[in-house]
Amino acid sequence: MIRTNGAAAPLTRPDGTPIRILAVDDESSLTELLSMAMRYEGWLVSTAASGGQAVKVARETRPDAIVLDMMLPDFDGLEVMRRIRAEDPNVPVIFLTAKDSVEDRIGGLTAGGDDYVTKPFSLEEVIARLRALLRRSGAALARNDSTLVVGDLTLDEDSHEVRRGDVEIQLTATEFELLRYLMRNPRRVLSKAQILDRVWNYDFGGQANVVELYISYLRKKIDANRPPMIHTLRGAGYVLRPAAA
Repeated sequence: MIRTNGAAAPLTRPDGTPIRILAVDDESSLTELLSMAMRYEGWLVSTAASGGQAVKVARETRPDAIVLDMMLPDFDGLEVMRRIRAEDPNVPVIFLTAKDSVEDRIGGLTAGGDDYVTKPFSLEEVIARLRALLRRSGAALARNDSTLVVGDLTLDEDSHEVRRGDVEIQLTATEFELLRYLMRNPRRVLSKAQILDRVWNYDFGGQANVVELYISYLRKKIDANRPPMIHTLRGAGYVLRPAAA
């Protein structure tokens, strides 16, 4: 089934040009189906069947997001991501994997990927996750301009700049969306289930440990060597509060 949600508004890049996606898989029938579904969305799609080819095409096309198979004939998806991000550090990546163990399913996330889809999957699911990821990364126009402020922490939803005091903090797309959710709900305890639903925009199969993982990433960047703002309430969830004076 190729058609995605007909009510979804078209996404474009901030300059109005089409979204660019790179689909990487050594199964040509799969990349053809993915390409068809993405082109139906109005996106420009490039494909690659190996890791080496993926790195070359990414360098040439500068994609806004990558759909990347974990198992490729020359080297694995994690190595492809590492090489591409050496030149384009912020490009979002969705991994495709045939593996079904908990460890393998979140392996790509712990290595820095933004999402994963387990084969077999529906094309609707891939498109929906891509749309959510493109919005989170700022590659697509889908949000209002505003600045969030909690204590000495500021987040510009338009430019995606984050500062703690006078120090600029670099975040990945998923880290940014998690922090934005926390900052939109200051002093409010948010459960892992609430965070999964809002930040990842789908049922993550109950893998709440991915929330713990990304909270730890945020703490290292937001709270490192500073009075802490992100707090854990055991058994309840997480809360963002202005740092104590």
